[in-house]
Amino acid sequence: MKTRYYELTRTQRIFSIVSIAAAVTLLGAVAVRIAMRGEFGWWTLPAVLAGVAAADLASGLVHWGADTWGSDDLPIVGRRLLKPFRLHHIDPDDFLRRSFVDANGDVAFATLPVLLALVVMPLETRPAAVVALFGFGVCAVGMWTNQIHQWAHRPAPPSLVRWLQDHGVLLGRQDHAAHHAGSYDRHYCITTGWWNAPLEAIAFFRTLEAVVTAITGARPREDDRRYAA
Repeated sequence: MKTRYYELTRTQRIFSIVSIAAAVTLLGAVAVRIAMRGEFGWWTLPAVLAGVAAADLASGLVHWGADTWGSDDLPIVGRRLLKPFRLHHIDPDDFLRRSFVDANGDVAFATLPVLLALVVMPLETRPAAVVALFGFGVCAVGMWTNQIHQWAHRPAPPSLVRWLQDHGVLLGRQDHAAHHAGSYDRHYCITTGWWNAPLEAIAFFRTLEAVVTAITGARPREDDRRYAA
């Protein structure tokens, strides 16, 4: 059996289980509220898809930040966020050895504030309904970002997942392989992957890195280079 570089403690595992259960429950409550409101129109599908696209963009920004800045000895985020991403570059298969709870707990927890807001916000107006649909799209797909990322590494994901990958609905293996080629400095979006090509075309992340370096003097991927060494 291969060595696991990163494992949850018992407390972290319980926290992850509770986070996933709470996120799924709240997502269901949001779906019921939207359905009971009963008003849908041409804007329904675009609002949901915009939420899905926002979740993909958010995954890219978080992934870029975790890969590019800071060191793994930072409090809380160092071990829980930065270290897993950087160890993943050394041994991508380590991510495949993580359980469902291990992979998805933290992202599920991150969606809880949004889901709680959607549960309590009034839905009497059309703009509010659009916001609810957008938020539903963000959370319904975004909370499974790490699971989708894990599927993109599997040689044989479930057949439905493979179909969704092949048809551009979820991040595909070929798209994500571009991130692992070379210096891990592109194709950061790991939910649907819809933003990867457009952001690369305009050098979005390179421009952001130049701005951050100009303001702070920090150099991108310094800690990642230490892992590679």
